[in-house]
Amino acid sequence: MKIDFFGDSITDAFRNREATNTNDRFGCGFVAQLAAKLFAQNPLGYEIKNAGIGGNRIVDLYARIKTDVWNFKPDVLNILVGINDVWHEFAVGNGVDLKRWERMYREMIEDTRERLPNVKIIICEPFVGHGFITNDEYEKFLEIREYAAVAKKLAEEYGLYFLPLQEKISSAEEKYGEGVVLVDGVHPTLFGASIIAEEWWKLFNGKILL
Repeated sequence: MKIDFFGDSITDAFRNREATNTNDRFGCGFVAQLAAKLFAQNPLGYEIKNAGIGGNRIVDLYARIKTDVWNFKPDVLNILVGINDVWHEFAVGNGVDLKRWERMYREMIEDTRERLPNVKIIICEPFVGHGFITNDEYEKFLEIREYAAVAKKLAEEYGLYFLPLQEKISSAEEKYGEGVVLVDGVHPTLFGASIIAEEWWKLFNGKILL
């Protein structure tokens, strides 16, 4: 089974983009943790691709979807995107507004299903928390909730898998405090990555492998 993790820096997690057969090709985030789980389950049964690139927005994902997704021909495609579309707007004036974001996401889904009709797509809920990056502009960062609602709507509309993450991230942050789950309010710590990995693992084994 071929699994493609497609997204921004949360997926990327400092992966070595030059590596092909070494573990650092998976980065140090939730993809690496899931690769370990998947290989433990079946060391010969999975081909895993970390196709995350830090700073990417939905438009950046679509610009490279042919090389990083369609050419790979995954059986399972995991997509996590959204925070940069919000953040980059008020930080540098280069975000992607919600209407355009939905339109691009739709095109990405429809074009992928046209080329890969049997692919199983997991849409992850984009999330935000408290940290040194987000605290001063937290109300602006909360716009990600609207993007998350659209992501869920699209998953339901197209009959895709939706992975909710915000509630788990927020609950853990409330329990353990700022900086324990997310380094800076955006990027997960190892513990935060383990939350994402665990939720993904439950979805994968409970629904996709059935």
